[in-house]
Amino acid sequence: MKNFGEKKVEEEKLIRATEDFRRGSAEAFHILYSHYSQKVYRFCLRMLGSKEKAEDAFQETFIKVFENAKSFRSDNFGPWLFTIARHVCLNMIRLEKPYQEVNDNSLKLSYVNNSDFGLKDFVQRAIMQLPISLREALLLREYEEYSYEEIARILDIGISLAKIRVHRARLLLKKLLEPIAKEYYGNR
Repeated sequence: MKNFGEKKVEEEKLIRATEDFRRGSAEAFHILYSHYSQKVYRFCLRMLGSKEKAEDAFQETFIKVFENAKSFRSDNFGPWLFTIARHVCLNMIRLEKPYQEVNDNSLKLSYVNNSDFGLKDFVQRAIMQLPISLREALLLREYEEYSYEEIARILDIGISLAKIRVHRARLLLKKLLEPIAKEYYGNR
């Protein structure tokens, strides 16, 4: 874990890289890529649920970032980057299958004995069962640690709607994870 001084130096480096990226610096692009690449890949993986799809989305995201560098006008590279990653993932999901409305009756994970796969896999499967709008808000908040203001900017919604989506996602996720929680913790 980085100490406060190292974190501040890292933030300043990202701010300089963002400014240089706006001016077309290839070195700045490399610095930003190095900092954000793992985060973007994890986001794509959690949104799409497949390594192959995530790799395609990841690659397409950074191609679009590079191609659209001249249109970047913000001071905050992260939310702009995740907006692009989000759109790439949503386009892949739309092309894959027609949109399905998700309701409480369809939110049943086929229960598999936890010895068949890890808890992490079970949680990922539960996240994939969430409606896309809730899934992306939850991933940005819980895994990427964005503020509600940044989530609202990335998803192009109001702050209150960002909070509502995260809250609803948590509630549905809790409901989906009840079988595994009962097995691990009993009826406490």
